[in-house]
Amino acid sequence: MSIDNEEFSRMVEPYRRELLAHCYRMLGSVHEAEDAVQEALLRAWRSYDGFEGRSSLRTWLYRIATNASLRAIEQRGRRPLPSDLGGPSQDPAYSLAPSRTDIAWLEPVPDRLVSPDPAAVVGLRGSIRLAFVATLQHLPPRQRAVLILREVIGLPAAEVADLLDTSTAAINSSLQRARAALLEAAPAEETTTEPVEADTRALLDRYVAAFENADVAELQRVLLETVALEMPPTPTWFSGRDVVTGFLSSRVLRSPGQLRLIPTRANGQPAMAEYEIVDGGVYEARAIHVLEVTDSQVSRIVVFFDTELFPLFDLPATLPAATAPARDQRA
Repeated sequence: MSIDNEEFSRMVEPYRRELLAHCYRMLGSVHEAEDAVQEALLRAWRSYDGFEGRSSLRTWLYRIATNASLRAIEQRGRRPLPSDLGGPSQDPAYSLAPSRTDIAWLEPVPDRLVSPDPAAVVGLRGSIRLAFVATLQHLPPRQRAVLILREVIGLPAAEVADLLDTSTAAINSSLQRARAALLEAAPAEETTTEPVEADTRALLDRYVAAFENADVAELQRVLLETVALEMPPTPTWFSGRDVVTGFLSSRVLRSPGQLRLIPTRANGQPAMAEYEIVDGGVYEARAIHVLEVTDSQVSRIVVFFDTELFPLFDLPATLPAATAPARDQRA
C-alpha cells in the first residue's frame, strides 16, 4: 500500500499532538518527546506498505511511538525532580548545592504543544500534570508504557498486549504492579482542589505582583503553609511557607522592578516566565515557574532554570523595560 509524503502527513496530523503528549509522559522531556514523535512518524511512513490494517491507524502509531520512547529511555534513563533525590532543606540561609548538569532533569511541556484548544487541555490536565509525570518516572519503562496506554490512552488490554508483543495476562499483571509502584512512589499524593477560574486569575495576579514588587508579605499570603519550592538544575529544594519565603526574600526578591513575570501555561497548570533586568534596562529570560494551586493558594513551585524552554513557549529571550506589566499580558 504505497502512499506519498503529503497524503501520509494529512492522515497522521490529527494524531501528532496526542502522540507528543504520550511521548512526553513516557520521557519527561518535551525535547525528547518531539524527537521521538519525529522518529515514529518517519518510521511509520517508511513502513506504511506493511501496515495491514489489523489495528486502527491510531493504535499503530502509538505502537511505533511507544517503541521509540522505550529506546530513548534505554539510552538516557529516568528524569527526576530535586524532590526525587532527597529531602528538603529547612534552612532558608542554606547555600544551594551546585547545579547538577550531569542529571537529565524533568522538563515542563507547554499546553499549546499538546492541544491547540485551551479548553481541551482541561481533559488532559490530570495526565500531563507535572507531579503525575514525575511520579511516572519511578516506574520501569515497560510498566510506564502499560499504565499510560491502559489508563491514560484507554486502550483495551488485548490491544496493548499486541502493541507491546506480549500476552493480555502479562499486561494485566504489569498494570497491577505499576499501580502499586505509583502508590509507593507517591503515597501522600493529594488530590488537587483547584479554585474557580476567577479566583485562580486573582491569585496569579497576586503572585506576579509579589515577585515584581519584591513584596514578601504578599507572597506569604499567596503561598500555602506546606508549599514546596524546587529549582532544577540545583538539587536543593525547600518545604514550608516560612522557609520558602525566607529563601526567596534573601536570594531572589531583592528589589522592586528587578523581575518581570509573564503568565503562560504548562502541564495543564498555571505557569510564569521569569525575566530579570540587566544592564541597559533590558529584561532577560531566566526561568519558567510551574505552579500547583490548591485551596486558593500556591502549594508547589517548580522553577526551571533553562532558557532553552522559552522558544517552546513562544516567548522572547528579552523584554524591553517599557513592556507593560505582565498581569496585563494575560496568556
